Formats: sequence, C-alpha cells, structure tokens
Amino acid sequence: MKSYLAVRDTCPVCDQELSHHRADDGPAYLTILIVGHLMAPALIWAFTEFRPDPMVLASTFTVGCVGLSLYLLPRLKGAIVGLQWAKRLHGFGASV
Repeated sequence: MKSYLAVRDTCPVCDQELSHHRADDGPAYLTILIVGHLMAPALIWAFTEFRPDPMVLASTFTVGCVGLSLYLLPRLKGAIVGLQWAKRLHGFGASV
C-alpha cells in the first residue's frame, strides 16, 4: 500500500506490477459483511444484557463500527489484491 487505500504501482520487494489490479468495491463489501456480522449480535447482546441509554448504546457502537471498518478496509484491500495475484487474475498472469 502507498497510502490508506492506494496500492503501489509496483511491489517494492519484487518489482511486480500492481497498477492493473481490480479490487474495486470488493473490500468495502467484505468490510460491511464482517462488521455487520460482528456488531449486530453484540448490539443485541449489549441491549438485552445491560439496557443502557439508547444514545450511549448508539454512540458506543458507532465508534466501534467506524473503528473496526477503518482497521479492516486496507487489510481486506491488500487481501483482494493478493488473491488476484495468487490466482493470476486481471493481468497478473503471463500473457498468452
């Protein structure tokens, strides 16, 4: 990665060309899927177990969802690009 979500044009270690990757919206969809599946049961559990004030519950889970999303998004982007490289998709393979 060059910045938070930008992929470098080439790998600094092996000089593999990375500019043609096609991660597109895959990392965002995976992030939403993972965060939703982790936070929804936790939200229900926290509400039924502790009965906090709705604003406390909403603000706590908002911070948790944003934090988890910011943590996962660049890692999932790297995983998608790495999977494309491993499967030789979108120009990573030898040209025929």
